[in-house]
Amino acid sequence: MITHCRIKNRLATEGEQLVVYRFPTNSLGLACPADVRLPERTGDRRAGVWSNLRHWFAPERKPVAVCIPPGARLLMRDIPPRLQQQLGVSEEEEVTFTQLTASANCYRDAVRFRNGSEVLLQRLEEGQRVDVLSLSLQEPAEKPPRYAIAMRNF
Repeated sequence: MITHCRIKNRLATEGEQLVVYRFPTNSLGLACPADVRLPERTGDRRAGVWSNLRHWFAPERKPVAVCIPPGARLLMRDIPPRLQQQLGVSEEEEVTFTQLTASANCYRDAVRFRNGSEVLLQRLEEGQRVDVLSLSLQEPAEKPPRYAIAMRNF
């Protein structure tokens, strides 16, 4: 029996900090850090114990997927070394959110780095931090000059 898992979603806000999160559908997406429980990334066992204890007594929260419109500017943090090497980027980079295809039933959300490299959100690592810099499209290319046509009466 196949059951459909519906995930609530909302639009991101400028200035918001998000994290890459694995939703119950097993897809990676963006979520508010306060809404999700991420795997421990550090070796500090005391922090893990307190984090687990807080989560145990906290009311059950279902994570909300945070939607980003194409063209939005983001600051990607904690880019894993494997991606840094593959894409020729550093640990922290400004990116543009994009969609690689319009096809249905396939992953399409991606980020484009300044050097032109693109990577699907599905290739990122859970827990990576993302800052929303701007939700509007980047500045359009400079408009070509308008030429005035002079009319002369003969």
